[in-house]
Amino acid sequence: MSTINTGSASLSPWWMRSLLIIVIFGFTMLFIITGLAYRNAPPIPGKVVNSQGEVIFTADDVMDGQGIFLKYGLMDNGSIWGHGGYLGPDYSAAALHRIGEEVAEELAKEHYDKTLDELGSIERSGIQTEAATVLKTNTYDATKDILTLTNAEIVAYRQQIEFWADYFRDPKDNGGLKPNLITDHEELRQFTSFIYWSAWASVTNRPGKSFSYTNNFPYDPSVGNIPTSGALLWSAMSLIVILIGTGCVLFAAGRYENLLGWTELKTTVRPPYLPSQDSPSQRALIKFFVVVALLFLMQTLVGGVTAHYRAEPGDFYGFQLESIFPSNLMRTWHLQTAIFWIATSFVAAALFLARTLRMREPQGLATMINILFVAFAIVIGGSLLGEWLGIENQLGDWWFLLGNQGWEFLELGRIWQYLMVIGLFAWFGLLFWIARPKNVDNPDARPLARMFLVASLAIPVFYVPALFYDERSHFTVVDTWRFWIIHLWVEGFFEFFATTIVAFIFYRLNLTTRNTALRVIYLDAILFFLGGLIGTGHHWYFNGQTHFNMALSGLFSVLEVVPLTLLTLDAWKFIKTTRREDAFEPLFEFTSPTVHHIRTFHFLMAVGFWNFLGAGVFGFLVNLPIVSYYEVGTIMTPTHGHPAMMGVFGMLAIALMTFSIRHTVEDDFWDHHLENYFKVSFWGCNIGLAMMIGMSLFPGGVLQIWDVLENGYWHARSLDYTASGGARLLEWLRLPGDMVFIVFGAFPLVIASIKAWIHVQEIGKREKLGEIINMQ
Repeated sequence: MSTINTGSASLSPWWMRSLLIIVIFGFTMLFIITGLAYRNAPPIPGKVVNSQGEVIFTADDVMDGQGIFLKYGLMDNGSIWGHGGYLGPDYSAAALHRIGEEVAEELAKEHYDKTLDELGSIERSGIQTEAATVLKTNTYDATKDILTLTNAEIVAYRQQIEFWADYFRDPKDNGGLKPNLITDHEELRQFTSFIYWSAWASVTNRPGKSFSYTNNFPYDPSVGNIPTSGALLWSAMSLIVILIGTGCVLFAAGRYENLLGWTELKTTVRPPYLPSQDSPSQRALIKFFVVVALLFLMQTLVGGVTAHYRAEPGDFYGFQLESIFPSNLMRTWHLQTAIFWIATSFVAAALFLARTLRMREPQGLATMINILFVAFAIVIGGSLLGEWLGIENQLGDWWFLLGNQGWEFLELGRIWQYLMVIGLFAWFGLLFWIARPKNVDNPDARPLARMFLVASLAIPVFYVPALFYDERSHFTVVDTWRFWIIHLWVEGFFEFFATTIVAFIFYRLNLTTRNTALRVIYLDAILFFLGGLIGTGHHWYFNGQTHFNMALSGLFSVLEVVPLTLLTLDAWKFIKTTRREDAFEPLFEFTSPTVHHIRTFHFLMAVGFWNFLGAGVFGFLVNLPIVSYYEVGTIMTPTHGHPAMMGVFGMLAIALMTFSIRHTVEDDFWDHHLENYFKVSFWGCNIGLAMMIGMSLFPGGVLQIWDVLENGYWHARSLDYTASGGARLLEWLRLPGDMVFIVFGAFPLVIASIKAWIHVQEIGKREKLGEIINMQ
């Protein structure tokens, strides 16, 4: 018998202590920043009046207008303060620039009885300076809760109503919205009140400061919005921090090479128990992966349609598609299906792996999994249908509860969110039932099982902040909680969960010792949470937060690159570990776990590559305050988002799907009926994603940022730029990458998952038949 080397000696307690210190410190600062959002958010005046005290609009109008913005799904068309969709304009930037022009026109009439174009250069410059001064001057009286506007500003406000009425008429002019989306005059007036308030907050100076509530975002020199000194200073300081952090990682990687990252087993060992025969509960999980593949295909299809709306709004190859499937619905579904299929894969794979920790199948587990499947199907199907009906304005006053909430990434109606939270906690309950340490058969695996459960519990717990606001909550407050989900939940705790899952797989396949797996989990968690918790605030530079957030978040968010640097250094050890052939005593029908799961490891290696490029290179670029000031809401954002979301979490979800299916089906069926589909999908997903980024997204993002610098943010987000020949050409160049991704990436997974599900059904029938024969 070979030597048994489980690596069961206890790790230093300082691993856990260090992690707890980092988490406590990070959450303390994050809660402080979040609390300050309530105090520092731009005020919503109770009344907006003219110099005679006549009410122009009220706080209720602003909040009702925000409801209009959300009900019609306009955050998946355009954006507010850079956050939202890219199909339409940034509403606040477009309104601000037009208000600046109209105020200048009114001042020209008042002073010279001429239009602005009729003035000489000196006179025009003076008028534009005066207009900027008028807009920068904060006339809000906090004691009376009243904002007083000049006559020029009131004229500008009233002209905005007709401007937005025109915007909603023709899909060609708004990125593919439903024709005549908003025609009711009262809704238009309320919507304009909300947009005007967002523009006012972005230009008028915060009391006691020389910059606006949004730190002078958006960039528009014509109204006096230029980068603040803080954006420059904290960007420079961030570079110092990243250099120090990288230096520390390089030192640690060299000094403690044998303690950090993946370490091969040096002796032949007997692997921990991993059943070679699938169980009824594991077979029951395969249908989850059919849903994963179908949702993945749906996401790619609606993503392709969404991209087409940028290239050719108002005309889908001769069809008026926007009448049935408008662009904001397509983008809503694109985001929601991505979250659903990735989360579903994680949920199913976690249950699948937890089952390997026990020799015997818990009674009733397969039934509970089937019930969970039905619950997930209801939430997914119901929420997607509700979003469609909500955007179509078919749900009346129930739009927020049952339809489309309207908040980007969290569009599903509130009732579906409640059900989703309940479902995730039920999922964790199943995991705890299966994998609680005292129920784990192998004592050596119990510390790893404990970390596995902690990482799993974080998934439902940190989705709960999605319930902390409603349609009438202040935009700054909502945007703050929203990124607790978009950044902290996805890029923080999903990352923690992903690391734990990969380490768990390596341990179960005997590719690494338990302590090595635990060290990887602790180290990655320490490094990710060190920058990732406080670094959440890099999304809040310009949403109504102050320079306190910019300074703190700017310094810590760049540290998110540090663990990616370590992962890059560790890549070769990872590859050597997964290729190890000689240190394995065969207990199964195959000679190595890597040979058996080679397609799984291919997708895991893709995770590492895209993590470095998407989250590391592109993520670092957009995290710097001064870069974010010009970049947020441009195509450079999805240039970071696609490799970071699809390249990391998407590839990991497919890896987990591949692992689970490969382990469940019979070897011969895999070799002759499934493996080639996963091989084609691997190359299709990675080549297609690379083509999207290299041919369209990255060059499109660079050129759009250039236009921001040259002409202002409003221009780069308007049809003046997005309808230009160069911008449209780059949108069309996304088509080849989309086609490769859909045809060779998504379709093979659908075919493979359905084949696998049919096959495991046949296995189950054979087992039942065998049981009947044995009983007879």
